Amino acid sequence: MSDYTVKALGPDTWDAFARMAERHNGVFGGCWCTWFHTFQAEKTFTAEGNRALKQRLVDEGRAHAALVFDRDEAVAWCEYGTPEELPNIYHRQQYEAELDRLPDYRITCIFVDKKYRRKGLTAVALRGALDLIAETGGGVVEGYPHDTDGKKVSVLYNGTRSHFEQAGFSYVRPKGTKNCVMRTEIP
Repeated sequence: MSDYTVKALGPDTWDAFARMAERHNGVFGGCWCTWFHTFQAEKTFTAEGNRALKQRLVDEGRAHAALVFDRDEAVAWCEYGTPEELPNIYHRQQYEAELDRLPDYRITCIFVDKKYRRKGLTAVALRGALDLIAETGGGVVEGYPHDTDGKKVSVLYNGTRSHFEQAGFSYVRPKGTKNCVMRTEIP
């Protein structure tokens, strides 16, 4: 893993992020990793609109991610942010009904370039996000990974319960039928 470096998503790393997203058709049909950022008010429904939205959020400091680099090429990311920055989580109604404490940060999306999958980069990206959160003062961090009951399953956007357990997260409760709430505290 020493061949990879992690950098924060920002205006200075936007072009590398954009190249990776473009290699994957804007990711998930043109989402550009905007799904968790917005409700209807800001949401766009085109790849071009989502790209512009994501770039604007990055420029405004409202979009955060740990980008994993192989030399100068971004090859994975882990999106994180405050609940205000990432309000649109799956199974939100159930989540809010069972809420015991709002986290300081959420991890909502982990993506690995198709040429780099099965090389441990989900763990590198997740650890990178936690390190960047620590640099900003830390706090309670939640993730909402797939709970695969220990089965090996291909997961494209948010990792598995075992990924989060290996990164020091504890299981809190189920969320929906195949996801769960996991939590850790970063000093």
